Amino acid sequence: MTVTRVLVVTAVAAERDAVVAGVAGDGAAAGDGGAEIIALPAGGYALHRVRTAAPTAPERAGAVLDVLAAGVGPAAAAAGTATALTAGICAGAGYDLVISAGIGGGFAPGPDTGGPGAAVGSTVVADAIVAADLGAETPDGFLPVTELGFGTVVHTPPPALVRALTAATGAACGPVLTASTVTGSAEHAARLAARHPRALVEAMEGFGVAEAAAAQGLPVLEIRTVSNPVGPRDRAAWRIGEALGALSAACAALPRVLAAAGAPTSWRTP
Repeated sequence: MTVTRVLVVTAVAAERDAVVAGVAGDGAAAGDGGAEIIALPAGGYALHRVRTAAPTAPERAGAVLDVLAAGVGPAAAAAGTATALTAGICAGAGYDLVISAGIGGGFAPGPDTGGPGAAVGSTVVADAIVAADLGAETPDGFLPVTELGFGTVVHTPPPALVRALTAATGAACGPVLTASTVTGSAEHAARLAARHPRALVEAMEGFGVAEAAAAQGLPVLEIRTVSNPVGPRDRAAWRIGEALGALSAACAALPRVLAAAGAPTSWRTP
């Protein structure tokens, strides 16, 4: 029987614990959530491992989800993800899927761009993971790195998995932007919305996770719940606890989505 192995990468411990609590279910306790804690051989990282119940299909044997708090920002996320993926390969237990999960800022509905926006407390599943600030400033505005002849700025999650997870969680679906420096003004929020009119969320890790996954040929998802609006920093308006609760609720759907999703080889984006 086949065990589906999933690496879930968050930025900080609070997000990791919210993911573990959701996947593990009602019996999860704060802190470790009943997860098995496994130290990786390098980097000082630790995985929080949750095993899900076996699905009804006789050829499948459930899933193992390893949840890693890799640090804040795309570089830390890429380094932590790459370390965990490499450790899995070296142990003879490689992963089938990588997920970036956490909280982020939601874009307001755009009267000029027509963007739908994402309200505080809502859940978003990415249909595109976008590097929003990877490129160059020019006298005519921002140029993505692809227009300079290098690299990539978008990773596309498997559409079937995106649809299944969106349906199971009641989430909105749209692009999630990754930025090394989060937006702190209405003017910059407007510029981002103009460049990415369908964008729903701004966060800091998804593209780094996706780059590390792509380097090993693995599919990637991104799940975000909204703690604050994108724009001027108003800490009094942040709803981090609400967003972490929504993250747990969204991740509770992962075991049944994975069980119904077919063979992991079908998740890979052509």
